[in-house]
Amino acid sequence: MQIVIVDPSRVVLRIITDLLEPRGHTIHAFTDSDAALGFLSRTDTVRVLITSLEVRPRCGLELCWSARLLGDARRPLHVIMMSSVRDVRTLAEALDSGADDFIEKPPGAEELYARLRAAERLANMQDELIRLAETDPLTGLFNRRAFFGRVRNAVARPDSVGQLSAILVDIDHFKRINDEHGHDAGDAAIEAISDLIRPRGIVGRLGGEEFAVVLPDGDLEAARVLAGRLRLHAKALRMETAKGGQVRFTCSFGVSTWGADDTVEALLKRADVALYQAKTQGRDRVVVSTDAPALAQAS
Repeated sequence: MQIVIVDPSRVVLRIITDLLEPRGHTIHAFTDSDAALGFLSRTDTVRVLITSLEVRPRCGLELCWSARLLGDARRPLHVIMMSSVRDVRTLAEALDSGADDFIEKPPGAEELYARLRAAERLANMQDELIRLAETDPLTGLFNRRAFFGRVRNAVARPDSVGQLSAILVDIDHFKRINDEHGHDAGDAAIEAISDLIRPRGIVGRLGGEEFAVVLPDGDLEAARVLAGRLRLHAKALRMETAKGGQVRFTCSFGVSTWGADDTVEALLKRADVALYQAKTQGRDRVVVSTDAPALAQAS
């Protein structure tokens, strides 16, 4: 695990580092609590913060509270408060400030190892819960809620205008696949398309046989070219059925790009309108939205 340790004593930092590094942990040691908080805000792979109560300029309780605010639904962070003073009041203050655990300073090796094993178990459980909450169970892609969350983060960049695009993908005549070959074949078609589009950017299953791909660094032309390649790859797919036959199918695509003063909903709505046009024009085709907002950089 990646672990941040904060203590005013370099000797204490060295003792704890020497205990943990041989056990495979990556240690980031700080004497300055603000520097530690800055590192935590930039590094979301840190799973444990061990902070002394006696740190500056931000005291240990303040650091604990601030670090807890960094954690969100997608970031497990286990906070262990460390102090040479252990009484009921100090323990209560630490827990009320957002600490998950409390340990005496300097910590004994076996106690420290045991508490970190507990922290790792909790972090692993949180990671699994996050995965289950964000993932479509059939395809392993982002579900609708998680997909929209990731896209909102992507469009918050100031350079997104004209450089971020969306592709909506829909399997043609999907009901016919289910009716003629069974729901197992339908599921197999959904999985095949998800495998095809998975590495392409921010990818989610929006529901049923509809998928969305957002390219954070792809302009409209890049998205159009990618959609064209995906269309050909989908058309070339062949799936064996339980009865020994083959299932062949095609997909339709709608493409749009991010404009000034845009919204995620509007971006995907334009792609959806383009997708509908692809369906009504005969399916198995790519339609690019012409109803785009201004692409000039917002002032």
